[in-house]
Amino acid sequence: MTIKEIQDEIVDEFSMFDDWMQRYEYIIELGKTLPIIDELYKTEENIINGCQSKVWLHAEKINDKIIFTADSDAILTKGIIAILIRAFSNHSPKEILNADTDFVNEIGLKEHLSPTRANGLVSMIKKIKMYALAFEAKK
Repeated sequence: MTIKEIQDEIVDEFSMFDDWMQRYEYIIELGKTLPIIDELYKTEENIINGCQSKVWLHAEKINDKIIFTADSDAILTKGIIAILIRAFSNHSPKEILNADTDFVNEIGLKEHLSPTRANGLVSMIKKIKMYALAFEAKK
């Protein structure tokens, strides 16, 4: 699946819920499916700055695809990073760099988060794009 197809699938899933309480519960459930980062990567350099809670994000390139793993000390944040990893993991650096992030607005995530969590969301996306940029530059 392309990044856009995955993002569309996520938008469809969120549209099934009537209210934001159900969506928050779904985000928390998604957090439980997160590919958890190895403890050895829970380092300062893998922490996403700008997040209210601690979020670690690790990336490695395998066969021209970036594989992301992450963890957070907050259940909602864990769900948010799980959504982003689902959309962007297992794609090439170029695909990640060229992908838009409009799906975040389509599901209404940014507007239903506290300002500090919304800033954290932006920081998570930036970090994912920075990893892609770094891997693309190493070609």
